[in-house]
Amino acid sequence: MRIPMRSLIGAVVGALCVATPALAETPAAIVEDVQGKVDGIAFMDYVAPGKIIKLGPKASVTLSYLKSCLRETISEGVVLVGAEQSTVQLGEVKRDKVPCDTNAAKLSEREANQSAATTFRTMRSDAKGAPAKLPTIYGVAPLVQAKSGSTLVIERTDGKEPTITVPLKSEAMIGGKFYDFAKAGKSLTPGGSYLAILGAKRYAFQVDAGATSSPTPIVGRLLRLE
Repeated sequence: MRIPMRSLIGAVVGALCVATPALAETPAAIVEDVQGKVDGIAFMDYVAPGKIIKLGPKASVTLSYLKSCLRETISEGVVLVGAEQSTVQLGEVKRDKVPCDTNAAKLSEREANQSAATTFRTMRSDAKGAPAKLPTIYGVAPLVQAKSGSTLVIERTDGKEPTITVPLKSEAMIGGKFYDFAKAGKSLTPGGSYLAILGAKRYAFQVDAGATSSPTPIVGRLLRLE
C-alpha cells in the first residue's frame, strides 16, 4: 500500500513533535536563503531549537547556525532545527563549516545591557595581562542587527580611518532589523579593530586579517547589537 506523500510528511512531523521537548526560544540559526514553497519562515528570520520547517517539492532553505558555524542547505523534506545542526527527514542536506566567531554573533547577549563605561572590550585583559581577543567578523562588510530609527557609528580604534555614521532608516533595513554594509556599498579594513556605537552602548570587534569583499556567509559577518 502506497502512503501519500502528504500523509508521510504529516507522520514525520508528528514523530518529531513527540520526540522534541519544549525548548527555550533562544535563536539557534538564521535563515540565509529561501527558495520555493517553505511555510512559516522567511529570509533573515531567526529560528530556535525545536522549530519544524516543511519544504515543498523543489523547495530549499539555507540555515546558518550561530553556535556551531555550520551552514546547511536543505532541499525538500521536513527539518527539525537543533541547537547546533538540523535533523532532516525525506530531504537532502549539505553542510559546510564556515569561518565565524560565536562571540561576534552574540554581542547583544553579552553586552547590550552594560553601560558605555564597561563595554570597552579593548581595555580588557586576561589573567596574564595579555590583550583580550576581540570578537571577529570574517567579511569586510558587516551585517548589523540594530533597532530601526537609531544611528550607528563605527570608529576604528587601532589606526586612523574616517568614522562611518549610518542613520538606520527603516527603508535601509532588511526586515526592519538588519543593516547590510555590503548592500550599502560600505566596507571596513581587513585586520582593523573597531568600536560600534549605538546610543550610549559600545561594542568592540575586529575584522579578520584575511577578510575580503567576496560574498561571505551571513553568520561570518553578523554583529547582533540589539
